[in-house]
Amino acid sequence: MASYTAQDKEIETIQSSPPVHSETSSQFDDTYQTYKKNQSTVTDAAEAKRVLRKIDFRIVPILFFIYLLQYLDKNGINYASAYGLTEGTKLQGQDFSWLGSIFYFGYLVGQYPSGYLLQRLPIAKFLGFTTLGWGIILITTPACHNFAGIASNRFLLGLLESAVNPGFVLIMSMWYTGAEQPLRLEAYYCTNGIATMFGGLIGYAVGHIKSGLPRWMYVFLIFGSCSIVMGVVTLLFLPDLPSTAKFLSEPERVIAVERVAANRQGVKNRHFKKYQAWQTLYDPKTWILFVMATGAQIPNSALTSFSSLIIKSFGVDTLGTQYLQIPGGAVQFISLIAGGFICTRFPNTRCQIMTFANVVCIIGASMLVALPAANKWGRLVGLWLCYFQGLGFSMSLTIVSSNVAGYTKKQLTGAALFTGYCVGNIIGPQTFKDGEKPGYHSAYVAMLIGYSIKLLAVLVLYAYMWSVNKKRDRESATGIHLTDEEEKAAVEAGMLDVTEIDNKGFRYIL
Repeated sequence: MASYTAQDKEIETIQSSPPVHSETSSQFDDTYQTYKKNQSTVTDAAEAKRVLRKIDFRIVPILFFIYLLQYLDKNGINYASAYGLTEGTKLQGQDFSWLGSIFYFGYLVGQYPSGYLLQRLPIAKFLGFTTLGWGIILITTPACHNFAGIASNRFLLGLLESAVNPGFVLIMSMWYTGAEQPLRLEAYYCTNGIATMFGGLIGYAVGHIKSGLPRWMYVFLIFGSCSIVMGVVTLLFLPDLPSTAKFLSEPERVIAVERVAANRQGVKNRHFKKYQAWQTLYDPKTWILFVMATGAQIPNSALTSFSSLIIKSFGVDTLGTQYLQIPGGAVQFISLIAGGFICTRFPNTRCQIMTFANVVCIIGASMLVALPAANKWGRLVGLWLCYFQGLGFSMSLTIVSSNVAGYTKKQLTGAALFTGYCVGNIIGPQTFKDGEKPGYHSAYVAMLIGYSIKLLAVLVLYAYMWSVNKKRDRESATGIHLTDEEEKAAVEAGMLDVTEIDNKGFRYIL
């Protein structure tokens, strides 16, 4: 109840404050003044659509290429493992498994500091510098010649990349309506599938280098150089806020802000609020999302760091381990785009899509566990089915971007989800026991358990959000849906940085 009282007091203070002080109030959204400019006018639908197209052409391509590179960069050891990384860095026993985990230790350490900095600093500039930084870290990887060196390198890489996923979730909520977010999020998240295919092709091409440096080094030099270039592009072209975007005219900025205000979440607030931090801890969604992420990511190492070794265990030659990852990437790409389209075309289907994706993953993991070693193609198909995992996890990101309000609460909920993401990715590589090569039975069992846990968590999350929506509908003036006045009040509360729990006009997108 303390958090509710604090919220009520803050709203009363805001509403009674003289206008001259409004810009300095910590409660107002950073775009609040721009939002107010359009309250007395009606936005033309064609003009709003034109502004959306301009936003898409500027924002989505940058997110697309950053996400493509961060996936390639963190999984560079997967491609390099086929070309002498283990020998070149003198890895022994479980050392390679630890490299998979150590990246996520860095990711975990960076999670809450990066979330705080994403709130306090201009978001585009912060993401640009972190992209530039991890490109520099990656390009120095060939200088590592022992486990201690490459482990430190991987830790720093994870530390810097920890800003990407939470930052992109925040960008989605800053620029797009709830209905628009799934397709746009999948438009950049689908690069996981593209990277799996593209990375396999790069790995195949690197395999044909016959002179110069050891072949494993070229993987990091190529990916690191591309990341440095993308960091510079981000600093130059990614805007920080809709209200200050130089590629939009002044009237277009007003429209851009007004569109997002309808989410009842505001756009951005730079001030950290303690009551929202406490509310994050008490919110059941926080812990359900944490469990979902942990369960989803325990199997992740099988699809990233260990996919070359798994495919090699099916009796495939070195080059085959690269091009046989391409079908898995295609499955991931097609499922992500299809899922994003369905959720955009048919509202309130996100939890259903997550459920479907997890059921497919459970089938794939079951095939890896149950099929005999002699059935190599059946096991390979099972591995490819597990690439539906990306669809389930990406949809959980839209739960944060669309269903959590209050900027401090949103970034902390995202941090909690990605803490689970790190925990799962730390555990996952350790299930690949060196003594079980090439069968890795424990890893396949762990994959099956992880997917099953996530499926249960998705069903619990759906039931919780559905019940809250029904309760709030019954409590509204009509007993069915919001009136026009209630709708306006809900939007205004969002621009005052009110959380979705305190804003009774808020409704969860299911």
